[in-house]
Amino acid sequence: MQAFFSFMIPLFGYLSGSLPFSIWVTRYVKGVDVRDAGSGHATTTNTIRQAGFGWGALVGILDVAKGFIPTYLALRAGQDDILSYIVPLTAALAVAGHCWPLFAQFRGGMGLATLGGALLAVNWFSFVIGLGLLLTLTLIIRHGARASVLTGILIAPLFWLMDLRGMELWIALACGLLIAYRFLIDWNRHYRELWLDREKPPS
Repeated sequence: MQAFFSFMIPLFGYLSGSLPFSIWVTRYVKGVDVRDAGSGHATTTNTIRQAGFGWGALVGILDVAKGFIPTYLALRAGQDDILSYIVPLTAALAVAGHCWPLFAQFRGGMGLATLGGALLAVNWFSFVIGLGLLLTLTLIIRHGARASVLTGILIAPLFWLMDLRGMELWIALACGLLIAYRFLIDWNRHYRELWLDREKPPS
C-alpha cells in the first residue's frame, strides 16, 4: 500500500498540474491559443490580456487548485515519516506539470500559482510570506521574470530564517528551483506594464 501511494499521488500531482486551464478557457472564450500572443506562456496574466480579468481570475484560482489538491492529498497520505517525502515530490511534480503539461504539448505556464497552492495546502502563512517575497522583489527590481527567478532561489532560505522548517521548507526548495529554471527563459524580456508582464512596443 505504501508503494502504491508513493507512486500514484505524485503521478496525480503531475497530471493535475498538466491541466491547461488557461489554454482551455481562452480557446473557449476567444477561440485562440493563449500561447500565441502576449508573453507566449499559458499563464493567468496572459489569459487576462486575451480574455479579460474575470476569466483570468478563474484561471488563477484553478491553477492554485492544481497545486493545492494533490499536495493536500499527499499530506494526508504522507503523515507516516516513511512517506513524508511524497509531499514535496507531489508539489514539485504539480509545478512541473503546469510548466510542461502532458495535455498541451509540454508548453505551459510558469508555475507560481501552482506553487502557491501547494504552500497553501501546508501552511497559509508560508503562502503569504512567499507572495510577499515575490511582490517585494518585483517592486525593487521592476522586472517580473528576474524577480521570479530570485524568488525561486531565495524562498527556501527565507523560510529557514523565519523558522518555517516543516514541509513548507521542502516544498519551497523543490519547487523554487523549478520556478527559477522556468523563468530564466524570460530573463531578458522587456516590460511595459509591470503587473501584466507585457512586452514594450518597438520604438
